[in-house]
Amino acid sequence: MTHSVHFLPEVADDAIAGYRWYESKAVGLGEDFLRMFYVSARLISANPLLYPNVHREFRRCLLRRFPYALYFKIEGDEAIVIGLFHCARNPQTVKAVLRVRNKLEDS
Repeated sequence: MTHSVHFLPEVADDAIAGYRWYESKAVGLGEDFLRMFYVSARLISANPLLYPNVHREFRRCLLRRFPYALYFKIEGDEAIVIGLFHCARNPQTVKAVLRVRNKLEDS
């Protein structure tokens, strides 16, 4: 069963920041980053339970080729992407941002 994937608005900001950083390093690398972002979203849609819980109800899908991860939760037949974070970020910071964004999404 496929799930629909929804993104919090902040995830677009996360993706744009990653795109800009990679594009500044090499022309076309930002495009590759966005491609892997969308590939990961399709993988989540196809089988969200494949990805492990890493903090409470949040699951993590690692992007191929880039040190980033999509964090999402499952609600019914929807996967809600809460954040896109660099894997070198402090795990406590990631958890804190996930909690804040989750509260915003719930309100």
